[in-house]
Amino acid sequence: MTFSEGGGFEGGRVKRRSGGAVAAGGGGLIGVIALAIYLFTGQDVSPLLGGAAPDGGGGQESSLVEYCTVEQANENPDCRLEVTIQALDTYWAEELASAGGSFQAPEAAVFEGNVSTACGAASSATGPFYCPADQSIYVDLGFFRTLQTQFGAQGGPLAEMYVYAHEYGHHVQNLTGVFQRADRSGGGAESDSVRVELQADCYAGMWAGAATQTLRPGTDVPYLQPITAEELAQALDAAAAVGDDHIQQQSGGGVDSDTWTHGSSEQRQRWFTIGYEQGSLEACDTFAAQTL
Repeated sequence: MTFSEGGGFEGGRVKRRSGGAVAAGGGGLIGVIALAIYLFTGQDVSPLLGGAAPDGGGGQESSLVEYCTVEQANENPDCRLEVTIQALDTYWAEELASAGGSFQAPEAAVFEGNVSTACGAASSATGPFYCPADQSIYVDLGFFRTLQTQFGAQGGPLAEMYVYAHEYGHHVQNLTGVFQRADRSGGGAESDSVRVELQADCYAGMWAGAATQTLRPGTDVPYLQPITAEELAQALDAAAAVGDDHIQQQSGGGVDSDTWTHGSSEQRQRWFTIGYEQGSLEACDTFAAQTL
């Protein structure tokens, strides 16, 4: 993954949040966070989550970066996140407009330690997640070390960007009503929970496949140079690393598809590839697929 030359990028899109106590108590959307976190940790973290004020109050906020050169966007994780979110903004605003839908960009924040959200409070152990109640993506950049050391992923820039694009995909689902229509209370290889997650993988593939044609606003410069086979393999490897079957194997237990909430490694890779190659919302309709 290489961002195209053509001037730098103004910062301020992604915020850095610090502080914010982990509150006690439950909340109606706590299960949403616990479910999203399981994608990246394979652990039930619901005991770490508690009720928070609807505005996710507490702590301090500042810009993650003020400005990024193209070189920094290619090398620095903070800048990579900042520019990836900008690229996702541009792509999904255009995609949803062409589909006749409305678009509102999500908030995006990096945190360390604890963070309070409208879905509850989380710790840095949770990894990246999307909170639909405040329409925000939350990222702990240290998660990518865990992805490599605990789950055996290769890592790499496009692997990181896949994670961001997946969480952004949940925001798209929130905007288009998928969250409201799906029954995410159960699990299983063909469950709505799995269909939601595989669709977000497919949406991530859509963005990656179009990123070399998505132009920076006001320019004729695409966000990304053509993705190489090696870079694509990094994203697919990350998708496999967070498959339910792989996580179950890594935890030392047997594979039980009846408990899956995010899909197998093969499913996650396949639906990312469908989005990458076919590049349409219709192709990513996992709810229309008879089998996943």
